[in-house]
Amino acid sequence: MSKTGKYQICVSGAAKGETVEHGRQLAEGLGIAIAKGGHTLLTGATTGLPEYAAESYKGAGGRVSLGISPAATKVEHIIKYRLPTKPYDLILYSGLHYVGRDALLINSADAVACVGGRMGTLHEITIALETETPVAILNGAGGISDEINNLLTILPNADKSLIIADTDPDRLIEKLTKALDERHKEYTEVYSG
Repeated sequence: MSKTGKYQICVSGAAKGETVEHGRQLAEGLGIAIAKGGHTLLTGATTGLPEYAAESYKGAGGRVSLGISPAATKVEHIIKYRLPTKPYDLILYSGLHYVGRDALLINSADAVACVGGRMGTLHEITIALETETPVAILNGAGGISDEINNLLTILPNADKSLIIADTDPDRLIEKLTKALDERHKEYTEVYSG
């Protein structure tokens, strides 16, 4: 794995729906792989696949788990949005609703790791591509993550070199870490502590 290992990796995926059922083990494996890499885990502080990844990340000894909520307060996060708090060391209550939260979340990450997903995951992937943030796709859960290559055929300006894909969470995070190490090789000292 990486010598530096301390990147902020956002996990994006479905909060509900069919891909949550199919992708649970993949999301849990993703959380564990991110923890083993020594990375910080970010999510949209939501339910479903990101929550499973956050829970397994903490269970595997992950160092910092940060949720970025669409809500303005903890009360709104729990009562209005019905979102979890348990798997996070910190939650930033952004007050930006879902669309604004997605932009803050992706712009706070060194990379985005996607599993399953629906409209919100697609939104986060497109923000990542627009901001030249690497995207790691964990295939096998269905949903947007398994369809992204088809979607990219109609997006001729998207930098496809930003996308890494695999069906195994450990291999995916290893590939992503190597890509991030290469991308940030001038800043090794910044990312090593």
